[in-house]
Amino acid sequence: MRMRRSRITRIGAAAAAVAVLVAGCGAGTPEEEGPQTIRLVTHDSFNLSEGTLERFEAATGHTVEHLASGDAGAMVNQAVLTKGNPIGDVMFGVDNTFLGRALEEGLFEEYVSPYLADVPDDLKLDTRVTPIDFGDVCLNYDIAGLADLGLPPPSTLRDLTRPEYAGLLVVEHPGTSSPGLAFLLSTVAVFGEEGGYTWRDYWADLAANDVLVSAGWEDAYYGSFSGGSGGGDRPIVVSYASSPPAEVIFADPPVAEAPTAVVPAGCFRQIEFAGILAGTPVPKAARQLIDFMLGLEFQEDIPLNMFVFPANEKAELPEEFVRYTEIPDDPAGLPPEEIDANRSRWIDEWTEAVIS
Repeated sequence: MRMRRSRITRIGAAAAAVAVLVAGCGAGTPEEEGPQTIRLVTHDSFNLSEGTLERFEAATGHTVEHLASGDAGAMVNQAVLTKGNPIGDVMFGVDNTFLGRALEEGLFEEYVSPYLADVPDDLKLDTRVTPIDFGDVCLNYDIAGLADLGLPPPSTLRDLTRPEYAGLLVVEHPGTSSPGLAFLLSTVAVFGEEGGYTWRDYWADLAANDVLVSAGWEDAYYGSFSGGSGGGDRPIVVSYASSPPAEVIFADPPVAEAPTAVVPAGCFRQIEFAGILAGTPVPKAARQLIDFMLGLEFQEDIPLNMFVFPANEKAELPEEFVRYTEIPDDPAGLPPEEIDANRSRWIDEWTEAVIS
């Protein structure tokens, strides 16, 4: 579940705090040239608490200029078009569904942060990018809504093709929605391209079982889903593992329990990376910012602002993220290069199976 756009931050150094904060964030010493301006390119959903980046600036003397560049796909496209004369110095928010193209285009310089020792190996996909956070796109269900129908939550993706679940599911279009694409990729990973029952067969069965397709997450979750803050009549939706905690955090009036829950089967893990853009004139300062982004202050600020999970295993989660959701033990995934090579074809074939 994504939140609002961040602002541009500019602040001078606070000399009295330098020693303590540099030690805490592991940034090291400023560049030999002195304080630099680091252009941080992100997707529009990047958001942090007031003061987080300012403390990095105070510790290092650098200034961080935030440049929001649309969604992840648009951000990568812009970076490709400006390759050689990069629009920024550090890019945050390219995920594993677009990483293959970014690496093939040579957008990033190699950098291995010392903080990667605190990151699980399954999040490390390439030494040219640093995993910062992850989020699982999962089926969410309306607890009371399914109970009223006398139905248990689905335990597998295949359950959704059964007659008793007809007309209960809303998904997002993979050509216009990030969670929609992630769910499509999950079905490719689970059912495969060849064999007796493929992902195409699965989607044809969902279409026959009256699946509803929305253009984007907000339309699906708030317009068609019946659970929590949703206003529709479908009790199952493609959303995020962080959606039940968000339902509790933003509930008005407050609630003691989450009204929605996650189906762990078939979740697709989206990993968001930061990378140093090739050709940056401030590579040392850029490395300092990458280190800060993997440090505990930044990592523990992520969940309640961007509603994803920190990559650093030492970061503490908010209580709501511990009590009201479930992180799947074995999420679905595909190699970035396979996604990049087949994304357009899979979307076209999905459209033929579901929309045509």
